[in-house]
Amino acid sequence: MKTNVNLRLYNSFGFDTIAKQFAEINQTSDLQTLIQSGALQKHKTLILSGGNNVLFQKDVFDGLVVYINTKGIEILLEDGNEIIVRAQAGVDWPDFVRFCVDKGWHGIENLAHIPGKVGAAPVQNIGAYGMELKDSFLRCEAMDLTTGETKVFTKKDCRFGYRESVFKNELKGQYVIISVEFLLKKNALLNLEYGNIKAYLEQNGIENPTLQQLHDSICAIRDAKLPDVKQIGSAGSFFKNPVIERTQFEALQKEYPTMPHYDEPNGKVKVPAGWLIEHSGPSTGSGTASWKGWRNEHVGVYEKQALVLVHYGGGKGQDIVELAQRIQDSVEAKFGIKISPEVNFV
Repeated sequence: MKTNVNLRLYNSFGFDTIAKQFAEINQTSDLQTLIQSGALQKHKTLILSGGNNVLFQKDVFDGLVVYINTKGIEILLEDGNEIIVRAQAGVDWPDFVRFCVDKGWHGIENLAHIPGKVGAAPVQNIGAYGMELKDSFLRCEAMDLTTGETKVFTKKDCRFGYRESVFKNELKGQYVIISVEFLLKKNALLNLEYGNIKAYLEQNGIENPTLQQLHDSICAIRDAKLPDVKQIGSAGSFFKNPVIERTQFEALQKEYPTMPHYDEPNGKVKVPAGWLIEHSGPSTGSGTASWKGWRNEHVGVYEKQALVLVHYGGGKGQDIVELAQRIQDSVEAKFGIKISPEVNFV
């Protein structure tokens, strides 16, 4: 273990939080050894994967940060149209998606270019462009942080929801995912119906996209609206898209006829949080109210995507906390809709 480690390079916001204790896990046995040493019982513990969905609220984390950096991808089964592939928790998620697409395997291509690591993906049940991790998830292996014993969790066990899982709720802080298995297919229909995928393909003259072309298109779409965290700190999409009752949506639609929406299977309606944020907030020079592009010296709302809060440097986590609360209050005051962060506050 190391002491007093600056976590700037371990969180995509780029905040200078100091971890009093820090341990890097490069193989599963390292984690078992750490657990058996009793270190996790002695210190407040944070399991850190890619650090892309974490907001450190304070300058010091007075505990032990366990950084998961295990590597490896292996094919477990190839049977007809189906492939079962296992990735270790520390594998970079965009690299894993690219690996599968290069092999011609369908199932996670719409999740391309989402920053983070494989082990964190089920915790958040990451999703984008009409696809969620649970759609291709088969099972994962996780380690009990008290005993060091491993347990297999099926899809049912994980209790996936919208950006939710059992690891964010009932079992939070009790297990760490060490590997994930996916059920992928060699041939499948591409999902082109969500967001602006079709528009991008049409603009670029792609009529019948291949798996590779869809992957590359999604990467380009994300690059166009999300900042490079090497240049501007962020955690990607900061807020969840709220799901509201249809009656509430229909009432709002009368006043805001251009409000985009997506029908949910349960009869409710999902409204893009980015649109709500873009259409509320402080007045701009043109006289309209919007948070999009707002900034002070250290933090702000990204000019190309209102769903993204950014750190320009020299700021603190509390700056983002306060900005997020102002945005939530503003959206609720204008639309009567509560939006909540999908980023984990530490």
